[in-house]
Amino acid sequence: MLNIDSIQNGIVIDHIKAGTGMKIYNLLNLDELDCCVALIKNARSAKYGRKDIIKIEGEIRPDLEILGYLDPNITICLIQGGKIVSKKQLTLPKTLKNVIKCKNPRCICSIEEEIEHIFDLGDNGTYRCRYCEQEFHA
Repeated sequence: MLNIDSIQNGIVIDHIKAGTGMKIYNLLNLDELDCCVALIKNARSAKYGRKDIIKIEGEIRPDLEILGYLDPNITICLIQGGKIVSKKQLTLPKTLKNVIKCKNPRCICSIEEEIEHIFDLGDNGTYRCRYCEQEFHA
């Protein structure tokens, strides 16, 4: 079995749906960090069968808001001194910026390149484009 050392200070993104860890790695731009990052794919999980895990050593705090949108089962563990000091379950973020794109060809964010794709979470749990109110469907 592969053994990855525990980290002393940093964060662990755990319970990632198996096979999607690399997508999250790229979305969070973890390749641009100047610290130790470990991506573990298809680790055994008693709860899910298989899962991916990302460990980030250091005081880096990437934008983790979007993870709740990608996979609501993900947990974030803050590690200090080799121990878990906090564990956070994620929820759907209120706003998504440049994570999903508006599919309305007449929307201003589809026409203008400099405009960000911004979606707000509605009361019914779906995201709508801030500019044209188009509901997002995956």
